[in-house]
Amino acid sequence: MLTALVISAIFGWIVSLTLVIAVLALARQVGVLHMRVAPAGALTTAGGPSVGAKSPVLPARTLDGAAITVGGAAPGSALRLLMFVSATCPLCKNLIPMAKSFARDERVQLIFVGDDTVEIQRDMIARHGLDGYQFINGPDVGQAYEVGKLPFAVLLDADGVILSKGLVNSREHLESLVIAHEMGVHSVQDYIDGLKPELA
Repeated sequence: MLTALVISAIFGWIVSLTLVIAVLALARQVGVLHMRVAPAGALTTAGGPSVGAKSPVLPARTLDGAAITVGGAAPGSALRLLMFVSATCPLCKNLIPMAKSFARDERVQLIFVGDDTVEIQRDMIARHGLDGYQFINGPDVGQAYEVGKLPFAVLLDADGVILSKGLVNSREHLESLVIAHEMGVHSVQDYIDGLKPELA
C-alpha cells in the first residue's frame, strides 16, 4: 500500500514538472510568434513629402471661412493629424469616429481635409458630428502631400516635421503613426523590416 502511494506521488510530480516545462515552452513560442507577426500599421506610400522632412506650408480656409495654415511650425501646439477623407469613401465613414476617439485619447489636434462640393462636405460634417473640428475643402492640400488613396493620415509635430504618414483604415493604423514616431522609425513596416534579419 505504501509503495503504491510513493509511486503515485512520484508520478504526480513527474506530471507536474512536465506540465511546467510544456507551459514554459509554449510561452516562448508565443513570444517568438508575436515577434514574427507584423503589427497592424499604416501603409506608407512612396509619393509626397517624406517622413522626417518639413511639411509643405499651405494657406487654406476651413469650410467655416476661417484662415488656416496647413503645415509649417506651430509653436506650442500638440501633434497635428491631417485626416484626408471623402463622403464617397466607405472606409472613411467607418474611420471618422475612430479618428475622433483616437485624437481625444492621444491629445492630437485633428484636422480633416476633403475635396468635394461644399454641400456634400457640410452634409458629412453634420452626419458625423464634425462641427468642432477644422475641415479644409479643396484639392491643394491633397496635391501637396500627393494623396492618391483614402483614408490617408499625416502626423505633424509642432515644428511642421512629418513624423509619420500612410493609408489608414482602423484605429490600430492610426495608433501605429504615433508608435512609429515614438520608436524613431519612419513606419511600423520599417521596424518590422529591421527585425526580419534578426528572426531569420
